Amino acid sequence: MNLRVAILRTDDVRSELVETFGEYPEMFEALLSDANRRRPIDQQVILKMTTYRANQAVYPANVDDYDAYIITGSKSGVYEDLAWIHLLGDFVRALHQRKKKLIGICFGHQLVANVLGGKACQASSGWEIGVKDTRLKPEYTDDFSGNESFKLLYSHQDQVVQPATGAKILASTMGCPIAMTAVDQHILTFQGHPEFPVAYASALYQLRKDVYPKDCYSDAMDSLNSDTDHLNVANWMIDFIAS
Repeated sequence: MNLRVAILRTDDVRSELVETFGEYPEMFEALLSDANRRRPIDQQVILKMTTYRANQAVYPANVDDYDAYIITGSKSGVYEDLAWIHLLGDFVRALHQRKKKLIGICFGHQLVANVLGGKACQASSGWEIGVKDTRLKPEYTDDFSGNESFKLLYSHQDQVVQPATGAKILASTMGCPIAMTAVDQHILTFQGHPEFPVAYASALYQLRKDVYPKDCYSDAMDSLNSDTDHLNVANWMIDFIAS
C-alpha cells in the first residue's frame, strides 16, 4: 500500500540543535520509517512523505494529492494572532469538512481543538516536560493494541482545555487531562511528542533550563532514563492513515 503523507511544518528547530537532529519533519520521517521497517512484511506500507512550510504559508496545490496530513509541534501558541496560524486553521477546517486524515502533534493537537469548537490555552498547571505515563481510557484500549497506557516525551506549557466538537478524549496524563483525542475516523491528535529522540529532548530541555521550575526540570531529566512507546504510537499513526 502506498501512503502519501504531507507534513505541515509549524516551527524551526533551534539553530544550536538542527545540525545534529534535523528539522521536525525529518524527525517524523525517521520515526515512521523506523516503525514501518519493524512491522511484519505483510503489514508494511510504502510511505511517501513531503514537507510544506505551513509557518510560511506554503501548502499543497491540491489537498487530494495526499492521503493524510501531520501538523508538527511549535513554540507558537495556537491562540496567537498570526496570519500563518489563521491560515492553517482554515486549512484544518477544510480538511475536517472533507474528512481527510489528519494527525496533530502538540501544537497540532491544540490547533485542531481551537479551530473545531474547542479551546487551548496556557495551562494553569504550568510546564509539562519529560517522559510521562499516558493512560488510555478503558473503553479505548482495544483500539490501541490492548494497551492500558503508553509513555511519551512531553514538552508543552499550553494544553487543550475543551476538545473539538464531537471529539473523543482517548487518554490523559497526570498533568494533562486531554492528552489524546479523535474526531470520527479522520482526526487523531496527541499532546506528546512521539517524534522526539530522547537525545533531542535532553538537549532542548537543557537549553531551556532557566525557563522551567527547578523541580520540573530535574524530574524531566531523570525521566529520560525511562523507555518510551514512540514506536507503538508511530504504528498507531500508520494504521490510522492506512485504515
